[in-house]
Amino acid sequence: MFYNLCYNILHMFSENRKFLISSAIIGVFIFAGGFAGGYYFGKDRGVDIERVNLLNKETDIITASSTVDFAPFWKAWNILNERYVSNKDLPGDQERVWGAISGLANSMGDPYTAFFPPAELKSFEETISGEFSGVGMEVGTRDKSIVVISPLKDTPAYKAGIKAGDRILKIDEAPTNDMSVEKAVGLIRGKKGTTVALSIWRDGLKEPLDIKIVRETIQIPTIDTEKRPDGIFVVKLYSFTATSPNLFREALRDFVLSGDDKLLIDLRGNPGGYLEASVDMASWFLPAGKVVVREDAGKNSEGTVYRSKGYNIFNDKLKLVILVNKGSASASEILAGALSEHGVAKLIGEKTFGKGSVQELIKITPEASLKVTIARWLTPNGLSISEGGLKPEVEVIPTDEDIKNNRDPVMEKAIELLLNNK
Repeated sequence: MFYNLCYNILHMFSENRKFLISSAIIGVFIFAGGFAGGYYFGKDRGVDIERVNLLNKETDIITASSTVDFAPFWKAWNILNERYVSNKDLPGDQERVWGAISGLANSMGDPYTAFFPPAELKSFEETISGEFSGVGMEVGTRDKSIVVISPLKDTPAYKAGIKAGDRILKIDEAPTNDMSVEKAVGLIRGKKGTTVALSIWRDGLKEPLDIKIVRETIQIPTIDTEKRPDGIFVVKLYSFTATSPNLFREALRDFVLSGDDKLLIDLRGNPGGYLEASVDMASWFLPAGKVVVREDAGKNSEGTVYRSKGYNIFNDKLKLVILVNKGSASASEILAGALSEHGVAKLIGEKTFGKGSVQELIKITPEASLKVTIARWLTPNGLSISEGGLKPEVEVIPTDEDIKNNRDPVMEKAIELLLNNK
């Protein structure tokens, strides 16, 4: 019998689950993609606290070190107060404190560690709700450049021809060299109906592309399915949202009912999302207790291991391939890495993006938060996803000619392997 469990097993699991955000959606669409990153809210830390007088207000602060000399900071503060001249309105004391914290976060040299003052935190919280105004793409950083991880299907960015791997040189004439992800996102986001101008560098071109995109309300797509005449069942997964596990379960139910044994999961251009969604999906293919992903929290912590829930409805007769490319990131890499390393699936396509860090969102004040990288994701075999991504077993890279002729050699190779794997 092809299936270990019957169709009814697909209805056993609760509709309500808790999820950890594995990559943030920030403005244009960052699951910072996730995400896979992972956002943990409200985690307490054991730290030393002392009372200090800051801006004429008694405030609790963390004692960083008795050897740290804050005198240069206060000297610079006083010099700016007394000597700086401008014909513009100067920022208030609180705005300068926010700026100082932002600089402290930026000094870590990590594009995913950032400070959100009140206005930016409100924007962040709006976008992780799953609907926002923007152009519909995830961006990250690579070699100190703002890089498109992936445009979302049928969004303004997708329709404008934005591609995974594009480097954004300018946003409305603002150069992006050494710009933070959050700053770039803030510039790209905007009111529905307004226009943002992007200067794009794409490998293989001799000069940058200037692309203008009209912002729209973005709704995150999730999943499409197709039963092909050749007996291959295709699941195209666009993101790992809170609803993805239930939709994926329904897709697997349709696959079971089709009577086929050949499954293709397309994760190309999927920037990730919720960690728990990737663990839940992997659990349909792995026995209980098998490692899906490891969290490396550094030398001061044992980290966490996320294991399969053991739904495991398929036996070894299942033929499964997963398509990936440089737009596959975060939770996509977790799912692909787990199923590949456990020998359940074969990866086909291009090397993945390599977004495998965990961020925690910590309240600094009731209106401001710090997003800080606290761990990195490792595959079951210990491969750091952040260090170069996943390399597929079968590498297929579409050429410009393929794209021009709407040919998909990755899909063609996957179909060939599935049909010939008797």
